[in-house]
Amino acid sequence: MKRTSRQIRVGGVAIGGGAPVSVQSMCNTDTRDSQATLAQIAALASAGCEIVRCAVPDAEAAAALAPIVAGSAIPVIADIHFDYRLALQALESGVAGLRINPGNIGERWKVAEVVRSCADRGVPIRIGVNGGSLEPELLKKYASPTAEAMAESALGHIRILEELNFDAIKVSLKASNIRRTVEGYRILAAQVDYPMHIGITEAGTTWAGTIKSAAGLAVLLYEGIGDTLRVSLTGDPVEEVRVGYEILKALELRSRGPVFVSCPTCGRCQVDLIKVAEEVERRLADYPDPIHIAVMGCVVNGPGEAREADLGVAGGKGQGLLFRKGEVLRKVPEAELADALVEEAWALLEASGKA
Repeated sequence: MKRTSRQIRVGGVAIGGGAPVSVQSMCNTDTRDSQATLAQIAALASAGCEIVRCAVPDAEAAAALAPIVAGSAIPVIADIHFDYRLALQALESGVAGLRINPGNIGERWKVAEVVRSCADRGVPIRIGVNGGSLEPELLKKYASPTAEAMAESALGHIRILEELNFDAIKVSLKASNIRRTVEGYRILAAQVDYPMHIGITEAGTTWAGTIKSAAGLAVLLYEGIGDTLRVSLTGDPVEEVRVGYEILKALELRSRGPVFVSCPTCGRCQVDLIKVAEEVERRLADYPDPIHIAVMGCVVNGPGEAREADLGVAGGKGQGLLFRKGEVLRKVPEAELADALVEEAWALLEASGKA
């Protein structure tokens, strides 16, 4: 059952309060290079990214936010640490959200200035607790960045904002350890109703990080925790978006792009199914509509799975049956199976008027 949370808005994107789980990413370009950053944001948006975050390490980066915000098709969040003036400058540039930890901004009057500017503009704040940067007093108390320490850190930051009468808040509690992350979110979810941004931080390279992120995020999402997410990968951030949607699709929480079913192959398979499946997946990576595609290799499960899909093939000896919406269209030679599936997929999209 989905956790009940209050709703905030980051630009035009609703977060919490029953809204779909949104998919975020973060630019790895130098924010000071506004053109490179905008090019990456365009690629992220094309992949389905709904919110993007930019690092703001200095005043030059903060100044570059104005053209970035103006040219971005999706809401931009400024990632700020330590210097409250950067937050104020980012807000003047029109960002749709801030990621700060009030406790590391400095004196209370500095936090109050940032909060006042956010309130005036209707801009929410994400409190982003990270296991690698907890307050020294909490590390001393707990001896390590435990789930309890992360939850206590978040509650302390929340308290600062609440004392300033600000509640347009979302919270994240990220660690590179899955168990610690999951337990931290569980602890906090039982105590507050703010929407939660979830992720496994520093998850790793694209291959290993995808597995680690899927393992952790699936647990949280299945328990109803998580209103927006980022998959943190060392690589092209576009892959973060694709992986995020695949996780949500697997849990039947979002539907964007193809859902692939393909058999693992065995000694009964008489076509090069691995090649066909990989080629179809690659060529339909940017397919925008939900579509169920089955790439099957033999007569045992193949016809049934292919018949249940929007499009499917069931392999035979050097050929396969091509299915569309449960009906056999024709026999297709092995060398043409990938082409046939891809062409039929785009034909379905065109017939729907969405091409």
